[in-house]
Amino acid sequence: MPTLYHHPMSTASRFIRLVLSEYGYQPELTEEQPWEKRREFLALNPAATLPVFVDDNMRALCGPMVIAEFVDETNGVLKRDRRLLAEDPFQRAEIRRLTEWFLQKMEGDVTRPLVRERIFKLQMTAAQGGGAPDSKMLRTSRANIRQHMKYLSWLAGSRTYLAGDRLSYADLAGAAAISVLDYMGEIDWNESPAAKEWYQRIKSRPSFRPLLAERVRGLTPVSHYADLDF
Repeated sequence: MPTLYHHPMSTASRFIRLVLSEYGYQPELTEEQPWEKRREFLALNPAATLPVFVDDNMRALCGPMVIAEFVDETNGVLKRDRRLLAEDPFQRAEIRRLTEWFLQKMEGDVTRPLVRERIFKLQMTAAQGGGAPDSKMLRTSRANIRQHMKYLSWLAGSRTYLAGDRLSYADLAGAAAISVLDYMGEIDWNESPAAKEWYQRIKSRPSFRPLLAERVRGLTPVSHYADLDF
């Protein structure tokens, strides 16, 4: 059975779990603590980053876009109007641009530092970099949320889906990032009604249910996290 090495609070991992579910994959999930840098995991991915997808032939695919592109190239054409990477080259470029925005730009500005300070450092030893959250890092990351939410609201308010008229990788990447922040209660939804309406539609999809059911040791999600109508 294919295996996906992931972490429940990793945006990239959540993105790939949504992609695989939308395309009908049901891999075995193996939770990985990337800061531990296990020898067995490094053998699969020397970069020690998540996610890593191992197929039935024990071939490892490392990184969210590598995995997403592979899944589309091998299964996308069979999905026809439910394909998550459009056939039109310009539309594909826009989907890739926005997917990269959420997995890299927003990840670096907001999601990764908040997850590290609020979740990972509580599970890490002092030697691994664990300890009390860095208040300056928290303030900086939280200050960046508002600008990212403004952009997300503009996209959601001006298009049916983030990259156009159809659900795409861009929506799954955006929803993966937002779901991590929402779990931690970092989003003021009153300031972003258009983004909220879009997120309600995405989190109502069957592929999202496993994410909404998960809980992370040491941190309880906000009360509305699993509600489809919040």
